[in-house]
Amino acid sequence: MAERKTIGKTEAEPDFLQFNDLVCETVGGKVIFATDEWFAPAGNLLKREPPQFIASAFTEFGKWMDGWETRRKRIPGHDWCIIQLGVPGLIHGCDVDTSFFTGNHSPYVSIQAGCLDQPPAFTLVGDRTGMAASDSEMAAVAKLGSEAWPELVCVSQLQPGYSDCCHNYFKVDFNSRVTHLRLNMHPDGGIARLRVYGVGQRDWSSVSTNQDVDLVAMTNGGVCLGYSDAHFGHPRNMIGLGRAANMADGWETARRLDRPKRLKVDPRGILQVPGREWAVFRLAHPGLIGAIEVDTNHFRGNFPDSCRIEACLLSPEEEARSIRSGWNPVQWEVLLPPQKLLPHHRHHYSSSDLRLSFPVSHVRLVIAPDGGVSRLRLWGRPTPTAAAPANQKRPASKL
Repeated sequence: MAERKTIGKTEAEPDFLQFNDLVCETVGGKVIFATDEWFAPAGNLLKREPPQFIASAFTEFGKWMDGWETRRKRIPGHDWCIIQLGVPGLIHGCDVDTSFFTGNHSPYVSIQAGCLDQPPAFTLVGDRTGMAASDSEMAAVAKLGSEAWPELVCVSQLQPGYSDCCHNYFKVDFNSRVTHLRLNMHPDGGIARLRVYGVGQRDWSSVSTNQDVDLVAMTNGGVCLGYSDAHFGHPRNMIGLGRAANMADGWETARRLDRPKRLKVDPRGILQVPGREWAVFRLAHPGLIGAIEVDTNHFRGNFPDSCRIEACLLSPEEEARSIRSGWNPVQWEVLLPPQKLLPHHRHHYSSSDLRLSFPVSHVRLVIAPDGGVSRLRLWGRPTPTAAAPANQKRPASKL
């Protein structure tokens, strides 16, 4: 189990990895039931950090593993758990990661989905290593009828946890809002991490048009749709909860190789460089943006020199064409003109700094020449529009 040998060629990553992870513990995802957690608790599935392996680590129940691992089943049935999404929404794909489970991974998996009006009253507390569900817990979870929930992923074979095959990707075609998942291991074994990629859904009918909200936040339904470079961190991190925990919890690009050998600045002190990097976001709802925050928290020696923000209003059809073309022909309007940035600093811009006075549905953050941004906040008021983004042309949710 200590060795992660290479046994094949890594396949191309699927497009749905660009969406938000709706079950990560950092956005409020949690395991509320598990049939068995003998070797390792199911809560490990939702950790943000990649799995690790410590050869010398053991517990009184056996080998310590950074994932969910059940005992070798000697009774009828199979092991399963119930997961409450941190951000209810539409799911586009899943990654069942078996990292380091090379002789003890679950051979098969399936995933079912439910949409509950109210979250169950029960949950799991404390370290569950060495434990199994009690009779009372089994009785409580039975009331959910989760065995009859529709399938997102049918019973599918899993690959072992070697470095080149540990990510088991499953594309999902399910157009209903999801609040809870049932993850089934057939019949038992181990899984290191579960990532569930999608777009949050919110009931915007309850939000006043006079109420300022963060229109790009992942919890409201904002999503990254494209970017130029994400060498050290994905742009979707910028629309996550709270302030960034560290540099890995932000968007950081590689150093551009077209930087001039000697740098020069304009009268405002902004570097004059040919290169730039960018990331495009669809807002959770079309709206009029009145305030912006660009946070370079933790980026002290690798923050961008400057940034600007552009915006536009697109229909779902226009968005689809833009994605196919790599966002090149889009007619962007300047929302925030170029701004000099500081290291490890929260930059706030008010309506007097902004140029647009009409609703927009998409924004593009442009940084020059390269570097890292930890958070992007776009405060504004949702506005009704005929050109609603794709994630608004679906049934209203109860979030």
